[in-house]
Amino acid sequence: MKQTAELWHDRPAETDWNRAFPAGNGRLGAMVFGEIDEERIALNDDTLYSGGARDRHNPDALPNLERIRKLVFDGKLSEAEHVNREALTGLPPIMRHYEPLADVLISQRYPNNGYAADPTDVASAQEIADGKTSKARFSGYRRSLDLERAVITTLFEVAGIRFCRELLISNPDDLAAIRLSASKPAALNLQIRLERGDCRHYSTRYFDAIAAHNSDTLLLTGKTGSSQPIAFAAGVRVIARGGTVETLGESMFVHDADEVLLLAHGQTSERHGEPENQVRESLSIKTEWTELFQRHLADYQPLFQRVSFELADAATPADRPTDQRLAAVATGQTDVGLEQLYFNFGRYLLIACSRAGTRAANLQGIWNQEFSPPWGSKYTININIQMNYWPAEVCGLSECHEPLFDMVAGLHEKGQETARRMYNCRGFVCHHNTDNTLDTCPTDRNVTASYWPMGGAWLALHLWEHYRFTGDREFLERYYPVLHDAALFFVDFLVEDSKGRRVTCPSVSPENAYRLPSGEIGTICAGPTMDNAIIRELVEAVLTAADILGRPSLPELRNILENLPPLEIGRHGQLMEWADDWEEVEPGHRHVSHLFALHPGSQIDPQDTPELAEASRVTLRRRLSAGGGHTGWSRAWIINFFARLHDGEQAHANYQALLAHSTLPNLFDDHPPFQIDGNLGGTAAVAEMLVQSHRDRIDLLPALPPAWNTGKVTGLRVRGGGVIDLIWENNELIESSLSAICDGEFSLHWRQKIQSVRLQAGEHRVLRWPQ
Repeated sequence: MKQTAELWHDRPAETDWNRAFPAGNGRLGAMVFGEIDEERIALNDDTLYSGGARDRHNPDALPNLERIRKLVFDGKLSEAEHVNREALTGLPPIMRHYEPLADVLISQRYPNNGYAADPTDVASAQEIADGKTSKARFSGYRRSLDLERAVITTLFEVAGIRFCRELLISNPDDLAAIRLSASKPAALNLQIRLERGDCRHYSTRYFDAIAAHNSDTLLLTGKTGSSQPIAFAAGVRVIARGGTVETLGESMFVHDADEVLLLAHGQTSERHGEPENQVRESLSIKTEWTELFQRHLADYQPLFQRVSFELADAATPADRPTDQRLAAVATGQTDVGLEQLYFNFGRYLLIACSRAGTRAANLQGIWNQEFSPPWGSKYTININIQMNYWPAEVCGLSECHEPLFDMVAGLHEKGQETARRMYNCRGFVCHHNTDNTLDTCPTDRNVTASYWPMGGAWLALHLWEHYRFTGDREFLERYYPVLHDAALFFVDFLVEDSKGRRVTCPSVSPENAYRLPSGEIGTICAGPTMDNAIIRELVEAVLTAADILGRPSLPELRNILENLPPLEIGRHGQLMEWADDWEEVEPGHRHVSHLFALHPGSQIDPQDTPELAEASRVTLRRRLSAGGGHTGWSRAWIINFFARLHDGEQAHANYQALLAHSTLPNLFDDHPPFQIDGNLGGTAAVAEMLVQSHRDRIDLLPALPPAWNTGKVTGLRVRGGGVIDLIWENNELIESSLSAICDGEFSLHWRQKIQSVRLQAGEHRVLRWPQ
């Protein structure tokens, strides 16, 4: 058995973003295309959005709130949606969107114009005239992403010379470093440029200026956003061994060098008042590749190596390029090695796009090439950003969770004003979207999504999950006010429906629509199942946290639990999505929000609530039979659902479908287009298949598929503060090893067997199975 941890392609990505390889340090992201003649390193900065903060609160929200509620309860859906759209939408009806920083372009000239000395290998004059040889002839091409080292390497041969390019993005040094080398001395002849926009059409450049700094550095500067603009700067420095370096106009030229080290950096005024000065300072570092590389490894590997996942049949041909293996899976082949690799790739992505002190990972992580990207490449918080962080705790990457905690703390501050001004409520609220400014108003006039008031509540649960995994009481003390205020909002916001239940209104079941018996179609509603499940999970968390911390009892919150609508089963045997058993307009809808209580919630369980578990299964069967799971993140969530149902075969079948239908050649998740959430949701789903701990017990191998019949996993975290290792053979658990992060009692379950152990922090216990 071995852990597969390398992606590789046997040809350049050319201009295809979905074939380029990603790197990052949480703040600075890069995509490597591996071109022969002109390499493109596409850079992103995590703070570069289309502008800064604005007050978008709609003054008509509060005066029309009761009017909207009455229209909803009276079944006047079209009128309710009209008033919602005009009175609740933030003004202007658009949030800030994420933007690329710059491209580092490395043009390379080769000996003999890129042709070998052997005259039999030289292109004919006619081929040249026909434009068929516009690029250098190359062979032996290999571009790889080494997940163990977080290094992207491009190898190829031109004119009898072997060339190598290596890229890493260092967290300790906060730099992108690119080393270029060759098998012969004086073989590197380069032109280095910076661009922002379409580098082939200078009329679409999105910056102010490029200037040389000293004789070895270029700086690109500009501002973005017509209101509250953000200033930015990007720079690249050349350190050559042998040969010469010169700047001419907007380019730097390297002549006859033996080896070249390029350092790239970017900043914005969101972090530094003078980003250009900060870029200059960062690029002036005195270093060499070996030093950078060693500091990079010392920072990165302790995170990545915390977890290892090995399968006996993972020896399926890793000598084939990753995109070819993926294409084979699309034809129906099983490649458990690729399944392993996808799991590891998700862990790599989280480390690369979310580190302490950086912004939380957005829809594309930190890898976006569009100036007007899909959905603004911002933060969609009715599932997508939460999914980004599902693997954080279970895969031992709590540090990578910190940017989300910082974001929730900021939303808490902004959302208190929104709760007061829109709803006259205490606590805090944010809706289905936010951006770099932590805007908490409804984002736009999309009635299927924008008016969902649960974003802050769901995000606050990530704080509670961190405590459950780590037992960090100091953390819980610090963030308890955020948890409390997320729940307090609903004390004031909930209203009584015709059945005497306390429900959210107005709200939606993201992003679905229903049909009333009258035939009228609506999205705005009262008390959808997802809202009730989130509120119940949140209130129970706050009450438990208050007991742990010795805070006063909270009778207002306990009253909510007594009056929320229960989870109910509809006429098809499905879990009902709305407060009444209405038909959904789109049976194969990508969102399956009403199963929140199954995952990531903990209210539905095959053992403890079998009827609700079966209703969840019926819901999934109906969704999938109608074409559901057609987006990458949706399919990833479905895998997690089946894992929670302890159905390894269905979880694995949907994992294969994720790879076959929603995964791009570079293993990026495909919404379409590219989003990162499906990658991270898929990684979390693998962990859920191997271990679960959400019901005050530890279920070992709860959804192990037959295809993974023999394997080993180490380093997965469990709630209660434990680290678990598992070994299994022929679908039988052989051994589990548990280490305690904090004092606690652990109940381990495998099939019908139970072993309980009490451990002190730092203590370790090996358990054999069967007993």
